[in-house]
Amino acid sequence: MPEPGHSTSVFRLTSPGNGRVVVTGSVAFDYLMTFPGHFVEHLMPDKLSRLSVSFLVDEMRRVPGGCGPNIAYSLALLGEKPLLFATAGSDAAEYRDRLAGQGVDVSGLVLYDDVFTASFFVSTDRDQNQIASFYTGAMARARELSLASLDPDRIALVIVSPNDPAAMARYAEECRHSGVPFLYDPSQQVARLSGEELRQGLSGAAILIVNDYEFGILTQKTDLSRKDVEDRVPAVVMTHGAEGSTISVAAGEGPSVRHEVPAARVEKEAIDPTGVGDAFRAGLVRGLRIGVPWPVAGRMGSVCAVFGLEALGPQPPRYSIEQFRARYERNFGEEPLLDRLRRQAGSDSLTPYGPQLG
Repeated sequence: MPEPGHSTSVFRLTSPGNGRVVVTGSVAFDYLMTFPGHFVEHLMPDKLSRLSVSFLVDEMRRVPGGCGPNIAYSLALLGEKPLLFATAGSDAAEYRDRLAGQGVDVSGLVLYDDVFTASFFVSTDRDQNQIASFYTGAMARARELSLASLDPDRIALVIVSPNDPAAMARYAEECRHSGVPFLYDPSQQVARLSGEELRQGLSGAAILIVNDYEFGILTQKTDLSRKDVEDRVPAVVMTHGAEGSTISVAAGEGPSVRHEVPAARVEKEAIDPTGVGDAFRAGLVRGLRIGVPWPVAGRMGSVCAVFGLEALGPQPPRYSIEQFRARYERNFGEEPLLDRLRRQAGSDSLTPYGPQLG
């Protein structure tokens, strides 16, 4: 029987024999810049309709990123064997090989010779506020990939993270058609997606994850209240930055059960928030995969997030399951259920497979 707080559609994730996690989403190179001041000091409220500002940055670093690889990478650190199902340019061959070396199945990553990999340009100020732009590049080809090339019986969950909008719509529809559970994560794309596109993305989703600001945009565009969203999606996860996260889980005919999950403590220094949300998603999903209750899975996400926050770039230095567990327990106390991380590391991986791409 499902543990308290688990919906039937999501509980399927906890059985390793049901296959693996397929991660879809952007593959990108991140250009990270540091502004030594505060953005808000240079914005004039009465001039925002004619905004024209330039920020001189002190540092810039190019790192591999993208929502798809970021999530897949942190999942692999925790013992998952995720399949990355995405598109990139010919300049991503080395990146692909690096991900493979970290335990990500990259057989679903298609490289195109005639276009560059997507690029994310972001400046971060002293308050961890960010101003960003995104070049689509090869990400626009993601709509050409179909989950129908995979065996649905060997998929436990599809993560539909920010990507080409047409690709996101396609993957969600294909999951609905095949009955495969999917996590809908529009996050950065809420600004681009229309209200109808967001409504369609919510339809049939097992889990929704967004931050509180993105949730506000989503409800505004869809004209749905928070209760409306919770009535449509069995599990709604809203992150609040340093304030932690809120997980609302369907509970039969009654109101949703709401879990308040605290953030984990920063032990070194908060360096870069890029990719922190992706790390949170990986920790949460890995928790569901090993069958822990929602609050524990949320706290696992919190721990993954601070590992990311303390690193420059969206993929932190590799850490072991032992290091992860020790940090969890320093924040939240002893948790015997985390024994499952070690016992089930890699056990949910069936014979490696990849999409039939012709």
